[in-house]
Parts: sequence; structure tokens; C-alpha cells
Amino acid sequence: MLKPVILKGSLVQLEPLAIDHTQALCDAGSENRTTYAYTHVPDGIEETKRYIERALSDYEKGLALPFAVRSLETDRIIGSTRFMDVKVFTRPADAAPEVCEIGSTWYASAVQRTGVNTECKLLMLTHAFDVWQAVRVTLKTDVRNQRSRTAILRIGAQFEGIRRAHIPAVDGGLRDTAYYSILREEWPYIRQNLSGRLKAYN
Repeated sequence: MLKPVILKGSLVQLEPLAIDHTQALCDAGSENRTTYAYTHVPDGIEETKRYIERALSDYEKGLALPFAVRSLETDRIIGSTRFMDVKVFTRPADAAPEVCEIGSTWYASAVQRTGVNTECKLLMLTHAFDVWQAVRVTLKTDVRNQRSRTAILRIGAQFEGIRRAHIPAVDGGLRDTAYYSILREEWPYIRQNLSGRLKAYN
């Protein structure tokens, strides 16, 4: 099973997602829902509770490590993100992941286009590559989500291609998914890039 961990920066703290976060996460997702056109963000208290329960079920199965994102400035929960699709290929089954995805990421509208996402990605990539010694981290998004695609490229991830009719889309039908990745040998440059961008926000 993946070990729960708290990842703390200067702007945010990523803490293990828990049922106790239900109301705060519901509040974060209700600020301005027009910003979530292509992203699944739970709507209302009951849906938020089910969202967290599914995330915790995936954690219990060893499939994901979900976080609540807390603002260190306001002490409020401002979103959620997680490690998911974790895989171990060559090491013991209880070893740290060698491949994982950073996904199911969303933030309250008030903190979008701030340093929050930059720091979250820096914290998570540091954990993946420096602690887990991962060889690859995947990021993906709805091909129509140009804001997300631009943000992923700005991190320094490499575009791999588009998987057509991949999974159900938030707005109905099937979505095409754009895939990106970061490899271990690319991490030093990515870390420098993200650290520099974070200084600009601070």
C-alpha cells in the first residue's frame, strides 16, 4: 500500500484526503463552476462525499494516493489532486512506484492562474522522482482543454499523442485524451523550471 504523506511548500500543503474534508472540498468546488468545463469536480455535499469515498477506495486498493490541497495563507481547502495509476515493474510488490500519473487535479476558481498549481506539481514531482525514484510520470487531459494542455507544456512535459474515444467526457460522449510525460532524466530541468516560476509568484 502507498504510504500517506504530507507535502508542504510555501503556498500550499498537500495532505491525505479524508472524509473530514467533505464540506471544505464542497465549498472549494462551488465558487465558480464555469471554470470546470472539461474537469470532473464534485457538485454538492453528497457528490463530494462520494467523490472522496471513491478516492479512498482506490487508495485502499493501492491504486492512488489522493490529497486535499490546503492554502497556507488562508488555511482553507482549495482543491484536490492525486497520484494515480501507480505501477511497480521490477522491484518487490511493496516497493515505491516506478511509474505513476498526476491527475484528478482541480482548484477553486480564486486560486487558478496563481502559483498554487506550480507548487503542487513541484511538490508531487519531487516526491515521485526524488523519494520514489520513479522513472516516468504521466499527465493527461481532455484534448479540448487548452488551458490544461498549455499548463502541462509549461511545466516541461513532453506531448506523446492523443488517445481517441478514450473515456467518458464530463459533458457527455467519449473524450479524446492528450497524453504527456516526464522521464527521470528530464526531471533536473523540470525542477529548475518550476522552481524559477514559483519564485516569480512569490
